[in-house]
Amino acid sequence: MAPLIALVGVTALLLALGAAGVRPLLSWPLALRGGLAAMFTLTGVSHFVGMREELVAMVPPALPAPGLLVTVTGVLELAGAAGLLWARTSPWAAAGLAALLVAMFPANVHAITAQVSTGLTDNLPVRTAMQAVFLAAALAVLVHRLRVGRRTPAAVARSTEPR
Repeated sequence: MAPLIALVGVTALLLALGAAGVRPLLSWPLALRGGLAAMFTLTGVSHFVGMREELVAMVPPALPAPGLLVTVTGVLELAGAAGLLWARTSPWAAAGLAALLVAMFPANVHAITAQVSTGLTDNLPVRTAMQAVFLAAALAVLVHRLRVGRRTPAAVARSTEPR
């Protein structure tokens, strides 16, 4: 539940700061990128500190080197979080993190069906819904950046002019 709280809380905080007059934070995509970066920093760090053993236990037995897989996914989450913070790399980071969420979902299913104690919710529908929210957020960042990237500078200027 902590990753969901981080995503929603940081995104809401950044949107509130934008509403309070911090002009760059008026953009919902920027606030969402910040929320995702906070969430993936939290989850990425947990691959090394705090929950490492639980995350290793979640890896399905058919996969080799669970400790290495947890390390690699933690590094990818941290790199993705950093990539979200820079506009130029944010679509690549969002796409990579979305793919990572899909690739790691079987570990969530394994943990619940094999009754591996993880300290996370043991309810598959709840965990699936949370993963869907994370995936939707990453895809929203990606789609927004792809749409904005296709517009010409003149079209962007016209769309931001007061009407």
